[in-house]
Amino acid sequence: MTPFGARLRALRTERGVALKDLAAALQVSAAYLSALEHGRRGQPSAGLVHQVNEFFGLIWDDAEELARLARQSHPRVVLETGGLSPEATALANRLARDFRRLTPDAITHIEAALDKLPKERR
Repeated sequence: MTPFGARLRALRTERGVALKDLAAALQVSAAYLSALEHGRRGQPSAGLVHQVNEFFGLIWDDAEELARLARQSHPRVVLETGGLSPEATALANRLARDFRRLTPDAITHIEAALDKLPKERR
C-alpha cells in the first residue's frame, strides 16, 4: 500500500464512502481506485488528487498533505547509481534485494539517518 492509498482508504472509511460510490463521483473505475489503495497503480495524477480533495472537502493543510502523499506514492522506484561509489551501488542493490524484509523499526531507523543528511544532498 502506498501513502496516498492508505490515506484514501482512511478517508473513505472515516466518511463511510463505498469504493464504487467514490469511483462514480470521480468518474474512474472502482478497480482503478482499489489498485491505487493497494499500491498496484502508480502515483495518481494531480487532477485526481484535486478531485479527491474536492470530494472530501479537504482544504489548506489537509489538501496539501494529500498532494504530498501522492508525490511519495511511486510503488516502483528506480535508483540511478551511475557515477556514484561502488559502495553506494552495492547499498542500492542490497536495499532492492532486502527491502521487503525491513521491519517497521528498521524503516524508522533508516528514515532517521536520512533526516540527518545535509539538505543539499537530499
